Amino acid sequence: MRQPPSIDSWGAGGFRVAGFWRPGSLLILDDTPSDWRPASVEALQPEDFLAVISQGVAVSEFVLLGTGATPALPPRPIRDALRGAGLGLEFMASDAAARLHNVLAAEGRRFATALIAV
Repeated sequence: MRQPPSIDSWGAGGFRVAGFWRPGSLLILDDTPSDWRPASVEALQPEDFLAVISQGVAVSEFVLLGTGATPALPPRPIRDALRGAGLGLEFMASDAAARLHNVLAAEGRRFATALIAV
């Protein structure tokens, strides 16, 4: 049975996930939270999504990307890499993405969450 983690809070440079503080940016893939390299939208590289792409649509319908304190269009190479892998992309400020993560997880949706720390 799936038990996707909730994102309980955010700010101060990290996220509280399922009751545990995680400093820095965050990737949740296949219901497993892990540290994520990018610290800004400008720092995003297609390689940052290799784990998501390699798991493919069997694990994630799309990527929910939190772009930091403000909404920002991800660089074209990111959009192209995800589209080429058959994955959708939804992007918004990280606080909004964290709230939406909880709603989508409660609905049982299969997606990857990638959040830049705020």
